[in-house]
Amino acid sequence: MIADIKKRALHRARILEGQLRGVEKMIENEDYCVDILTQSLAIQKSLGSLNKLLVENHLKTHVADMFEEGGSARDEAIAELLKVYELSNNRG
Repeated sequence: MIADIKKRALHRARILEGQLRGVEKMIENEDYCVDILTQSLAIQKSLGSLNKLLVENHLKTHVADMFEEGGSARDEAIAELLKVYELSNNRG
């Protein structure tokens, strides 16, 4: 991983960990539903930020190398990106 992206991704993951623990406590305490939902939506936004960092790293490293290699490696890179795109559009 690119050092700067790794640092930011780890930071984001640690924030997410804390946010999830917070939601767990809110549920245990039977906090107001809208407050729990608000925190859950904030977690989803944070996950989106983490995903963006991971895609950025993948494009700048693996995909760039695979495209440079060409042939079946290039085709594999395209297939991977299409799979990620498909997964991102099938969220419920």
